[in-house]
Amino acid sequence: MTWPFALGGAISLLLSTLMIGAPVFVGFLILNLAGVMVLIGERGFGLFTNSLLETATSPTLATIAIFVLMGEILFRSGAVAVLFDSVDRLVGRLPGRLYIVTVLLSTVFGALSGSAVAVAAMLGRALMPMMIARGYSKVLSASTILSGASLAPIIPPSLFAIIIGSLADVSIAGLLVAGIIPGIILALITLMFVVLRVFRGAEAGNVTHHQNNAVIRDSSPSMSEAHSGINKPQSVLHALLNMAPFGIVVFSVMGLILLGIATPSESAATGVVGACVTAIIFRRFSRKMIYESLLSAAAISTGILLIVCSAKLFSQLLSFTGATRGIVETVTMLGLGPEATFLIMMLIPFILCMFIDQVAFMLMAIPIYVPIVAAVGFDPIWFWTLFLINLTIGSLTPPFGYTLFALKGASPELSTGEVFRAAWPIVCIYLAGIALFWAFPGLVTWIPSLLFS
Repeated sequence: MTWPFALGGAISLLLSTLMIGAPVFVGFLILNLAGVMVLIGERGFGLFTNSLLETATSPTLATIAIFVLMGEILFRSGAVAVLFDSVDRLVGRLPGRLYIVTVLLSTVFGALSGSAVAVAAMLGRALMPMMIARGYSKVLSASTILSGASLAPIIPPSLFAIIIGSLADVSIAGLLVAGIIPGIILALITLMFVVLRVFRGAEAGNVTHHQNNAVIRDSSPSMSEAHSGINKPQSVLHALLNMAPFGIVVFSVMGLILLGIATPSESAATGVVGACVTAIIFRRFSRKMIYESLLSAAAISTGILLIVCSAKLFSQLLSFTGATRGIVETVTMLGLGPEATFLIMMLIPFILCMFIDQVAFMLMAIPIYVPIVAAVGFDPIWFWTLFLINLTIGSLTPPFGYTLFALKGASPELSTGEVFRAAWPIVCIYLAGIALFWAFPGLVTWIPSLLFS
């Protein structure tokens, strides 16, 4: 069997399985079982079981479960609600204040959870009704939530970065810290976009004149002031004090990695300790909360582990068929330069992730992309960080973006058309970010270079 036929058949079988609604890990499991039977026969099931065992017992993948547990503790303990309140106090009475609060909060929440869907759903429930009630544009409000939530897979700790590092055999610590500067830059670009829209009228066609003025001149009290009557200086002081414990979590995760004291797995464990300490400080720690966090983290981590195990075997089958070598030879024969190759490798996920699950695409594409990245000579940290940002865009692009569905489900006030319209400006912002990081790769590689120097 020639490798193009084997590769085409594998991709077709996987996509067909996913299109009928099967979970991602089921699609890969069926593909692997069929591949072993067709290519190797019954003797291949030894390879199948050994590959699953080797991947499932990898210490690297323990990092995923521990980071998931850290996020569950922070959210279920209610500690995140304290952070929400504190950021709102600090922003104060600025024009379009809740737009700015949304971007800042989602940036911080992304650094605590790593899940764009979770952040979009939480902010959709907590902020969208309030923003609409105060006359804010529904579309622009949704845009800020989508943009901020989409920073979650980019800003460490990122589950996607851990999965990509495991499958592509790239430093996980390097990929984690590589997302810091790009995440901050994308957040700043979003803030610039919001400020420009606010002072230009902020979706004047979607609100009444009175509402639009409310958007521009919003000076309503912060959420904390509205409920407690605390004056502004006290609010700022209390906000800073309430945010201080979260520094424990940030330092216990990223601080220890940057200082070279801990590996990603070790820092994930210290992050869980930091989350528990934060919950204790806020008097929100309980056995019930820990029990529920452990159950939820176990369920989420098991699903991720099954997917990664199946994807690892898929990459081994690609090598067995000669597809890996054949792809590299084909790219070499085409004679494309690095720029054209990069453009094609970014364009494929951008288009396909409009229609298929970006996780499934990631697990299918990484084994194919790895030899090409090596053959062309791309810096692996730089390329896979941009690949991660591109996958994040896939969760934003209509018609099948998961983040869009999460926001729509959490905000019944929004129509599907409004959510789609809100997504496209953010897609453009993130595409502009990829172009910026392509032109200035040091924005991605600078912090990792310090880590390994």
